[in-house]
Amino acid sequence: MKVMICEDEEIMLTALEYRLRKHGFEIIRAKNGKEAMKLIPEVGPDLVVADIIMPFISGLELVDFIRKDIKSSLPIIMISALENDDTILEAFRLGATDFIAKPFKPDELVLRIKKIFQDAGMSRTS
Repeated sequence: MKVMICEDEEIMLTALEYRLRKHGFEIIRAKNGKEAMKLIPEVGPDLVVADIIMPFISGLELVDFIRKDIKSSLPIIMISALENDDTILEAFRLGATDFIAKPFKPDELVLRIKKIFQDAGMSRTS
């Protein structure tokens, strides 16, 4: 299954990519929301993990694009160091599937992704 990671911090992007590949996921990298908007219709990921704060286009704008512009029900997990409840609520209001606060353990993200796929009937064996 294809997971897009949309993260502007290279170290975080690389760490998440490594951990998810280790669990058998195919990874599509996007370094900002603008790049993600271009790639999502082209590559058709099964799930998107996106930071809320990114250059050019925020994670919130990306959720809005996925839900309204391309009318997709693609699962979206938002990640952020923000502890602003209003921003988190806005992410869910726009259609985010889940939220994880930074810092987090990569294994927690893997478990949440597997749960989303399992709930959608797309379960993995690894």
